Amino acid sequence: MFPPQLIVADRIGNSLELSSKKRLLEVLGTLLASAGPDLSPKVVFERLCERERLGSTGLGHGVALPHARMQEITEAIGAFVQLREGIAFDTIDNTPVDLVFALLVPQSANEMHLQLLSRLASGFDNPQLRRDLRQAASAEEILAVLEDLEDDPRDRNHLQ
Repeated sequence: MFPPQLIVADRIGNSLELSSKKRLLEVLGTLLASAGPDLSPKVVFERLCERERLGSTGLGHGVALPHARMQEITEAIGAFVQLREGIAFDTIDNTPVDLVFALLVPQSANEMHLQLLSRLASGFDNPQLRRDLRQAASAEEILAVLEDLEDDPRDRNHLQ
């Protein structure tokens, strides 16, 4: 089960045209910062970049999971971007990234952070889920597909 309000339609960008990893992280910073008045898009962007410098958060199969810890929040916050065309993201399989779930967690949320990352990475390993996200035509459709991630992956009928 994901935290309440982890991802909402207002923090989803669909069919965006972005040309670089930096611009993508800027957009994600803005989407994530929209979750609360104490969050600055610039600071969120900087935290995401700091984490990326430690090593790429690209998972492969066109998916990335940038994430950071932030002192300014008390609950996990997610944002999602679906790109029209993939961009270079230094993934392990060198596949351009077109599906990106960004995650912020409270500074002290070590175990929760790891559990959320694990659950998201596991969900994005599902080829059908990735196809559904790529075919979704609106933030609401993307949100409906992402809500499938809350289900236990062993219970899904569409795993391949």
